[in-house]
Amino acid sequence: MLRFGVLRTGTRGAERGGIFFKLLFLIFLACFVFAIYLVRHPLLRLAGGFWIVDDGPAYSDAIIILGDDNYGGDRAAKAAELFKAGWAPRVVASGRFLRPYASITDLEEHDLKSDGVPEQAIVRFQHHAENTKDEAQALRELIRQQGWKRVLVVTSNYHTRRARYICARMFPSGTVLRVVPAHDSEYDPDAWWQTRRGLVIFSHEFVGMIVAMWEMRRYDVQTVDSALMVVHSVMGYAR
Repeated sequence: MLRFGVLRTGTRGAERGGIFFKLLFLIFLACFVFAIYLVRHPLLRLAGGFWIVDDGPAYSDAIIILGDDNYGGDRAAKAAELFKAGWAPRVVASGRFLRPYASITDLEEHDLKSDGVPEQAIVRFQHHAENTKDEAQALRELIRQQGWKRVLVVTSNYHTRRARYICARMFPSGTVLRVVPAHDSEYDPDAWWQTRRGLVIFSHEFVGMIVAMWEMRRYDVQTVDSALMVVHSVMGYAR
């Protein structure tokens, strides 16, 4: 009987200990969730800004607008701004065919002219690419044919990280690549979760980046940064 009583007492103690630790865990979990709730906006802004990279402009052989500009033509407007600032002598209007007789290139060309880019400075580049990877692959051949060594890629702010990841692996080896974001009226990195369009864009980039990393897992970076080129030039000169 004594042994049985000791056993029952030990069991009850273990049960009390288990309940106590479960209670502590629930309290900790509640505090953690509450803390996340308090800082949700900074975290969401951090997540929204993650997709945006800006290498800044540098003198290049061409400014390339990636296709599928938005309704307001923000990518074309940014490319025109860079052109008029003298960062490159030409702008590539890259766009897929919408019909056999019409393409996004036509729309980009119209926007560029409206923004003050002369027709002779616009390089029309029509293609059948359905995604950024295919477009970068098509642009690779154009860059090779033209012998360009330095390019500025302009795309929507939310698309810059994925675009740089892909272009860095698809463009010709040794190409100096700089990606410049265009403000996008449909995506605000500081409030993307407040609109349906913002949620769609964020989700699309999240999934798109995962797909790009999987598809290009065996691709090495081919391009170089202009800052590294300067360092290499200085080192070569010093020798």
